[in-house]
Amino acid sequence: MFAVIGGSGVVGSSLMKMSRRMVARTPYGAASGPLNFAEIEGQSVVFIARHGPGHIHPPHKVNYRANLCALQEAGADAIIALAAVGGIGEGCGPGAIVVPEQIIDYTYGREHTFFDGGDRQVRHIDFTRPYDDRLRSALLASAKNAGEAVVDGGTYAATQGPRLETAAEIERFARDGATLVGMTGMPEAALARELEMPYAHLCVVSNWAAGRGDSSVKISHDDIEATMRATLARVVSIVAAYARSRGKAANGGS
Repeated sequence: MFAVIGGSGVVGSSLMKMSRRMVARTPYGAASGPLNFAEIEGQSVVFIARHGPGHIHPPHKVNYRANLCALQEAGADAIIALAAVGGIGEGCGPGAIVVPEQIIDYTYGREHTFFDGGDRQVRHIDFTRPYDDRLRSALLASAKNAGEAVVDGGTYAATQGPRLETAAEIERFARDGATLVGMTGMPEAALARELEMPYAHLCVVSNWAAGRGDSSVKISHDDIEATMRATLARVVSIVAAYARSRGKAANGGS
């Protein structure tokens, strides 16, 4: 079984056959919302809405530790993290789907590790390559099989939120090498690594970041919502293709 973290629109897809829901409670508190168990292309998937039902949890208040712990306890062996992001780099305009390979963490004050003292021995995880290489490759292959163009690579700048960034901040991130900006990439990716759960981002560029393109003066939330609605089916088709690839692998490639 694999996991998908993201928005509620994925659960509503006709490709997903819902089976049950479960309220998840962990040693780190309650998860953002119920775990939704389903099948897609004959493969089991567990889904959680990162911001909770009704988008009630701001990015700096999401209980990332509980979410990741709940998915692990449910039996997930890989995590596809869906994320709406702003585009900074060339080729990362609205509607682009990106599978980044690096992260820069600008967040603060979040519960960012499972190794925070007590009777658990501290581990200093290797985070040189923050995303799982095999899962990234599988997502890229799945996009190709689904006939969906994606951007291979790039760097995700994780910001605090919930406010959007200033144009000057985006310029700084660009100088630092970021090509995307979002608010939920960390500590989610690092926590997955601490749990030794393969994790990769499937990012949808919902708008140009502040000061760029048609966001040079102001970012339009109406345009963001329209872009996300238009792109949802493409994201679901990639996830479905990934599920099919897991099925083929389980059947010896036939």
